Amino acid sequence: MTTPDLLKIAFVGDYLPRKCGIATFTHDLRGAIAKACDAECIVVPMDDIPGGYAYESEAQFQVADQELEDYRAAADFLNFSNVDVVSLQHEFGIYGGPCGSHVLALMQDLRMPVVTTLHTVLSEPNQTQRAVMTQIVRLSTRLVVMTERCRQTLLNTYSVDPEQVDLIAHGIPNIPDTDQAVLKEQFSVEDKAVALTFGLLSPGKGIEHVLQAIPEIVAAFPNFIYLVLGATHPSLIREQGERYRIGLERMAKELGITKHVSFYNRFVELEELTEFIGAADLYITPYLNVQQAVSGTLAYAFGCGQAVISTPYWHAEELLADGRGVLVPFADSSAIAREVIGLLGDDERRLAMRARAHSLGRNMTWDHVSHSYLDSFNRAREERSSQRKPLAVRTLDEQPLALPQMQLDHLQHLSDSTGIVQHAVYSIPDHAHGYCTDDNARALILTVLLEELGKDSSEVHALASRYAAFLNVAFNRDTGRFRNFMSFDRRWLEEDGSDDSQGRALWALGTCIGRSRRVGLVAWAREIFHRALPACENTTSPRTWALGILGIHEYLRRYSGDRIAATMSGNLADRLINMYDATATEDWPWFENIATYNNARLPQSLIAHGRWSDNQQAVDIGLKSLKWICGKQRSPEGRFRPIGSNGFSREGGVSAVFDQQAIEAHAMVSASIEAYAVSKDSFWNEQAHLAFDWFLGRNDLGVPIYDASTGGCYDGLMENQVNQNQGAESTLAFLLSLAEMRQLNTTMRVIATTH
Repeated sequence: MTTPDLLKIAFVGDYLPRKCGIATFTHDLRGAIAKACDAECIVVPMDDIPGGYAYESEAQFQVADQELEDYRAAADFLNFSNVDVVSLQHEFGIYGGPCGSHVLALMQDLRMPVVTTLHTVLSEPNQTQRAVMTQIVRLSTRLVVMTERCRQTLLNTYSVDPEQVDLIAHGIPNIPDTDQAVLKEQFSVEDKAVALTFGLLSPGKGIEHVLQAIPEIVAAFPNFIYLVLGATHPSLIREQGERYRIGLERMAKELGITKHVSFYNRFVELEELTEFIGAADLYITPYLNVQQAVSGTLAYAFGCGQAVISTPYWHAEELLADGRGVLVPFADSSAIAREVIGLLGDDERRLAMRARAHSLGRNMTWDHVSHSYLDSFNRAREERSSQRKPLAVRTLDEQPLALPQMQLDHLQHLSDSTGIVQHAVYSIPDHAHGYCTDDNARALILTVLLEELGKDSSEVHALASRYAAFLNVAFNRDTGRFRNFMSFDRRWLEEDGSDDSQGRALWALGTCIGRSRRVGLVAWAREIFHRALPACENTTSPRTWALGILGIHEYLRRYSGDRIAATMSGNLADRLINMYDATATEDWPWFENIATYNNARLPQSLIAHGRWSDNQQAVDIGLKSLKWICGKQRSPEGRFRPIGSNGFSREGGVSAVFDQQAIEAHAMVSASIEAYAVSKDSFWNEQAHLAFDWFLGRNDLGVPIYDASTGGCYDGLMENQVNQNQGAESTLAFLLSLAEMRQLNTTMRVIATTH
């Protein structure tokens, strides 16, 4: 019996009956640990569908993977449940937030040691992936990897202390010896040479390259059959349906091999899986990703004593070295055919390979692996024992301020089959004033940010399509410009929209291109963007230039090498810089002799341009002018006070206090976040919060501007009251600000260096 005082262990990750490799691993690990010790083993599973799954009783707290608050609540649950150690499974795709950063909120709040099993260790991470992994390493007491290659990558790429890392093989079931002849008869393949691939189906599995090898194999072994066992990956089903499997079936028909291929389109339980493995003569993993650090299916097949042919991804390259299996180049059908024919034609070699794999697999059984994990858990407890304070109180200064929930009810009420209605009478859509390009562009940007936040439901996709359709018909392909105002009966009220609507539409298109994962939306936006870009240069409004710059830099997220777009951004930025140089004084460091509306967009655009083009002059002017406008928009009480629309603020005059508009708060939120990104100065983080808090009631009237139950936002502050109407501009200003603040909180968590 192991350490008697290890009384409660929590397992965090995907969990059965969810269909994915991590869920199976977590389930098997938890079962093996529960068998190996007396500790209570509970589970905190991640849900990727509304309502989650029908878990067994050990799943005691469920987390909606895209809801940041659920991660904090899970940490509170574990802290107050007397959990001794947390076993956390990490893979970039299973947690919400940019690169799975939501899990950091859970890890930061936990008061017990965390042992993190890394199912992927990237050797060439992007900036955000590296930042997230660095925090995971810092917040984990110990790290578990399953291959030496992953251990070396941790040490060399992430500078991890070798003493923090445990190398533990992927566990496999302890399968009793079986009679292959009996199993072959059970599957009616007793007279056939059988090759098997199993696991959830997705394009990265490379099945098509095995299919292309089969005609050559059949020429040598006419009795050959290839079994492809496993359902299509659920996330792929939601995005693409069965397109990949259907394509494979059509390929098999074209190749004339339908009698030699069998697809089993279902998720099989362990007992049935082991029978399939036992009936096969060899196992093939034709995966296409060289950096695949772990393959549970490879571990199962090898440990069960199969002869394996595989592409040389990391796990296979290590497990099958020294003749323990056969490696073939990626996407090489000829090599696959050659090696399959070679193994099927050499019984002695194939059977010897199987016997060796079965022998080595005895050290990979869950019975063996579970004790290695328990050793790691106990080491983690010893290392953290002096720090363990499960009931420690955290002050507000130690954690991000809470944000409202994202409610889209009012947005949906304002939206119909045409687009989003401009105005509302109280909360009722006002059809008399129809629609405009400005608001539909803002709404389209919001849907893309929601997609980034993991809120891309079918309802959000439908809204995005409506807003995009409005911009599509608003664009006049003869003039290269957008119309703006449309009546409720779908008649254009003008042939040419305002300059601002041109810039705002370009911004929305650039955001679709730079951020969305929806291929069709990106392709459409790219076409209109290129047609609309030239007209932006012929505008005269500095705010149009600013919005155009922001749209171009969203576009450059995906197409950073586009010199035409980059040159246009430079030209527009030069215009703003020239305006600033011609007008700014020490006491009035601004672009015009009056500060009017959407003010913070001007410095924001220069900061964005300077940040991405290494133009320090643009950054300096942007930061200086933004800091000045911050001061102009601060009340004596230190709250955000946007310049009022009843007179604005002229040089040498007094700033108007009312009416205060929601778009000013949103502009300041966005600009402050941009300033923080370039400077890492906490002052700008505070300014973003001050501007956002205007919506929450930290304003001159001391009343909230947003409706917490619907996500609607009132149309600004008048001198003695709130404007009770909840139109599109103000509602979108609030929702966009909330989305950007959620992204900021995630960024702050990723770059944090201390609790």
